[in-house]
Amino acid sequence: MAESGRRGIPAASFVEDVHTFLTSTGSDATSALNTLQERLQQYKLVEMKLLAQQRDLQAKIPDIKKCLETVETLQAKQHTDEATTVDFEVAEGIYSQARIEATNSVCLWLGANVMLEYSCDEAIDLLKKNLENATSSLGAIVEDLQFLRDQVTITQVTIARVYNWDVQQRRKQRQPGKDV
Repeated sequence: MAESGRRGIPAASFVEDVHTFLTSTGSDATSALNTLQERLQQYKLVEMKLLAQQRDLQAKIPDIKKCLETVETLQAKQHTDEATTVDFEVAEGIYSQARIEATNSVCLWLGANVMLEYSCDEAIDLLKKNLENATSSLGAIVEDLQFLRDQVTITQVTIARVYNWDVQQRRKQRQPGKDV
C-alpha cells in the first residue's frame, strides 16, 4: 500500500482494481477497510502535529521580525549620543517605558530560561538566521500539509472503493445469477 513518502509520511496508493488489490494483499474487504481506516487515523494525527507546528512558527516569525527590527534600531543609534525610549512588555499585557542609552550589545532570550549577551552585529546575524530557518521550516510544513491532504484524499477514495466493491460482492452473493 505505501510507496515512497515525504519526510516520513508514507504515500498512499490509488487502488484501481479492488479485487486485484485484495488478492495482492491477501486480505478480505473488512480487514482492508480496517487497515485503511487505521492509516487514515495516522494521517489525521500527523496532520494535527503539523498544524500545531505551523501555528507555532506563524507566531514565532513575527516575534523574530520585531526583535530584529529592535536590534537594528539600536544598532543604528549606536554611534549617536541619542537615547532611545521604548515600551517593553513586563508581563502579558503590562508594559513599561525604558530609556536605552547607546549600546553595542543586547541580550537575547534563547529559550529554556537562557539569555545571552551578543554584540548588535552578532544578534542581527543570529536573528536573520533564525528568521530564515523559521521561514523555510514553515514552507516545508505547508508542503507537507499539502502532501498529507493528498494522501488523506487518496485513502478516503480507496476506502470508498473497497466498501462499494464489498457491498456489490455481497449483493451478488445474495442474488446468484443476476448481475448487479
